[in-house]
Amino acid sequence: MEYFLNIMGSEWMIIIFVALILLFGTNKLPEAGKKIGKMVGEYNKAKTEMQNQINDMAKTGTENPVIDGPVQTERQKLEKMAQSLGINAENKSDLELKQTIDSRFGTSETDAKNLKDSKFKN
Repeated sequence: MEYFLNIMGSEWMIIIFVALILLFGTNKLPEAGKKIGKMVGEYNKAKTEMQNQINDMAKTGTENPVIDGPVQTERQKLEKMAQSLGINAENKSDLELKQTIDSRFGTSETDAKNLKDSKFKN
């Protein structure tokens, strides 16, 4: 039992290789290797593209979002959302503002009714 726990790195590689042959067989092993190679290649390609996009954004500095900080109240959150959608939030209750924002996103009438009902429960 102690010998089994003291297997070195190269011996593990042999054990893994033998297990792969037993699982896939000699005919499917090259096919499985190709699929794994394609997956690794696609991952590296996507990673490189993402890094390039991040570097481009950092160089131009035009697409950096302005983050004001967290909002303190539900009303502030609604006003920020309304402002980003171009909705005038003045003289509107929270419920009216929520319904206006929901209508911009195409929320169903059932969702709006549930929103109204939940407002009265609170």
